[in-house]
Amino acid sequence: MKTFKFGESNIFLHSNDLPKSIKKPKSIAIDTETTGLSLKRDRLCLAQFAFPNGECHLVKFDANIIKNGNKSKNIRNIIEDKKIVKVFHYARFDVAILNKFFSVKIANIFCTKIASKLVRTYTDKHGLKDLCRELLNVDLNKSQQSSDWSAETLSESQIKYASYDVIFLLKLKFILEEMLKREGRVELAKSAFEFLPTRIELDFLDWQDIDIFAH
Repeated sequence: MKTFKFGESNIFLHSNDLPKSIKKPKSIAIDTETTGLSLKRDRLCLAQFAFPNGECHLVKFDANIIKNGNKSKNIRNIIEDKKIVKVFHYARFDVAILNKFFSVKIANIFCTKIASKLVRTYTDKHGLKDLCRELLNVDLNKSQQSSDWSAETLSESQIKYASYDVIFLLKLKFILEEMLKREGRVELAKSAFEFLPTRIELDFLDWQDIDIFAH
């Protein structure tokens, strides 16, 4: 395990799984890094987990672990727990890639991108960088967005980017929840989050770019 310190967050880098000593939180922020954006072709390289106590745990996966059937029991134990709220930004992709490589069905999801689209109707900018700038006054550096996450050793810039992609999500969730309440769209957001597993199943069946509700 390697440790880093970025701002107020303690970052821990692990191989293939979270440590057994981690206690289950009530909510957790999750992000993923992959070899690309194809659910069929590309593989999971890194998963990031931000906890309410300011800790951020990054888990780097060996290609062979994925190919031979993963044994990341501690990760599975968290993401399968229906009592834990899992916060994502663009959950549609992250949940899909986690479902694929861990063969799990993730429930109790909050997606900051969906929430943003429901309440920030005054803009068409719903990226994580946009949310952090407006709602948290934080300017994210996205220079490592296109990066080789399958490299044997991750650079400090990659580790910093990966951690920053997840450590602000819990704060964003709180703010967006208040905005959803203000606009009377909490139940609408919940319905959208609950529909995500179906939307992901359609993606896997190659209905990615087709609106089945269209005329």
